[in-house]
Amino acid sequence: MIIKQISCKTALNPSKLPDTTYALNPYRGCQHNCIYCYVPNVIRIDRKLWGTFVEVKRNLPLVLSKEIKNKKRGIIGISTVTDPYQPVEEEYKVTRYCLEVLVNHDFPIWIQTKSSLVKRDVSIISSLKDAEVMLSIGTLDEEERRILEPYSSSINDRLNTLRFLSDRGVKTSVFFGPIYPTIEVEDLPYIIDVFKETGVSYIMIDRFHMKPGLWEYMSSKLELYPNLYKVFSERLFSDYYDKLRKHIFRIGEERGIKIVDAF
Repeated sequence: MIIKQISCKTALNPSKLPDTTYALNPYRGCQHNCIYCYVPNVIRIDRKLWGTFVEVKRNLPLVLSKEIKNKKRGIIGISTVTDPYQPVEEEYKVTRYCLEVLVNHDFPIWIQTKSSLVKRDVSIISSLKDAEVMLSIGTLDEEERRILEPYSSSINDRLNTLRFLSDRGVKTSVFFGPIYPTIEVEDLPYIIDVFKETGVSYIMIDRFHMKPGLWEYMSSKLELYPNLYKVFSERLFSDYYDKLRKHIFRIGEERGIKIVDAF
């Protein structure tokens, strides 16, 4: 893993995500090394390099503190092309320093991560006027998580993080996505109940989106696990998600938990 400190010129960039005005990315690159990550297609780098480097934007908090004074109020997404709480954040604290800047400004904040490290900053997040923390969980199977998201927090750690934050008054949500195609319809009631029990306000759902070159890369990794490879290769290119989506909305209504569609 190559970790390099860099300087940035801008902090808040226009976001292409719906309901998000600005993107704030403390790092370039990500240590989690999820084999299905869409970011290499976005920033146009060789997918084989993804997960091998992290560039730390050391001056980002300073740039943010100056830039935000001239920005129109809007929703800030932390982050859109990296994980703000990947392991390197424990040392460099770029995300934490940015949150300390944002405490003094009335901007809605949306944080998305796969890391339990976000608990460290609960006191700052709680002091923000309008903040939400979303944990990404695409499966409850820990063995599958290790294969596809090798350096991210465990599923139990993420669920416990949601409970921890919810219990302290932080608005939370779960990004149930990309939904692993190993999930059967009969698994859904239990999964939805597990998410709801953590105190989340809603569940956002999404599928795997096969960007150019992604399946070729994923399949080269999954071939080491024949059972997983078989399920992924059969279901990713079928009507599997269309059927699953209908059941998720039905179960969400039955359980009284809001489902938000990102399919």
